[in-house]
Amino acid sequence: MLLPNSPLAFPDPNDGDDEGLLAIGGDLSVPRLLCAYESGIFPWYEDGVPPLWWSPNPRTIIEPESVHVSRSLRRLLKRGPFQVTTNRCFERVMRECGKREAGTWILPEMIDAYAALHELGHARSFEVWQSGELVGGLYGVQRGALFAAESMYHRATDASKVALVYATRSLFAAGIELFDVQLMTSHLASMGAVEISRREYLERVHAACARPVHLGDLVLRWEEPGSEDPEAPIH
Repeated sequence: MLLPNSPLAFPDPNDGDDEGLLAIGGDLSVPRLLCAYESGIFPWYEDGVPPLWWSPNPRTIIEPESVHVSRSLRRLLKRGPFQVTTNRCFERVMRECGKREAGTWILPEMIDAYAALHELGHARSFEVWQSGELVGGLYGVQRGALFAAESMYHRATDASKVALVYATRSLFAAGIELFDVQLMTSHLASMGAVEISRREYLERVHAACARPVHLGDLVLRWEEPGSEDPEAPIH
């Protein structure tokens, strides 16, 4: 049990069970959130309960060479009905990600906490637009060469896939080495996500967080160099 304003420390994730619940309570201050991500831990809880801190086993990531873009999605990207931006409306993307019929963990205090991370340059959003309307996006936290994607959404078909392709391609090209997506879903599996053991994930987190990566004016991209044929494989 973590008390508010308690020391910035978490139990060792390697000592937890596979479900990964490590601690209850504490706060969502910027220092505690950064400590959590650097330790391979993330907050995930519902309204009416204290913050819950998790590090499940296995962990789901996307590797640079595993990003899968189907031929139909490649044609869509080539045709260009969507426009992609980054960091244009971080809080709005969070709020849209939180609009779920089954309930959400993206509570007002979470929005405030991650907006503070964003203001300090530790969190980033990717926005997908169609005809001037925001139709998809994702957001996540950066620590060195780690990008921990938190959530994504779509209001138009394939908009979340477009956000994920742009985010992974752009961030890997900028020096990100570890793209974390927490838990496997069928959608993530279709995009090339893979599972690794928690122990390997934690080792890679520690190495990635120790490597400075300055995203600055991130160049948005979805193609690999020299890959211009819309029919060619991209993974």
